[in-house]
Amino acid sequence: MEWLEPMLSLLALPKYGLSTLFVAAFISATLLPVGSEPALFGLLKLNPDLFWSAIVVATAGNTLGGAVDWWMGYGAHRVVDKYSHSKAHVKAIDWLERMGPKACLLAWLPIVGDPLCAVAGWLKLPFWPCLGYMLVGKFTRYLIMTPVLLYLWPS
Repeated sequence: MEWLEPMLSLLALPKYGLSTLFVAAFISATLLPVGSEPALFGLLKLNPDLFWSAIVVATAGNTLGGAVDWWMGYGAHRVVDKYSHSKAHVKAIDWLERMGPKACLLAWLPIVGDPLCAVAGWLKLPFWPCLGYMLVGKFTRYLIMTPVLLYLWPS
């Protein structure tokens, strides 16, 4: 484990740390089961002065990942049509159509948030309002969760 500390130090440098955080946040917003919070937490433990920069970078990466989900959903419309007859599917689609782009505020939720962005695209909900709501929801998550994590594990 001697290699771990130098690697973490290297990745925590502002030159690499923020770009690494961006990539982690972007990937975590896709349908891959990866979380960006550990990367954000680790970066801030090593560089507390990067708090606002890290929040903005994580939000940008996560929001752009949500935009990719939206476009994937938009392009996958024909594939999903095969499954459009289940009751759960019909209820979810009805709810999303009623909520519209505001439903993307919930894009920060674990498990359902990323598919929600894809379904918003599939439904052809307006891209820019969806992206705006994703941004607000994801920013709020990072703004609340990060200080809580830093408070719970101060050192």
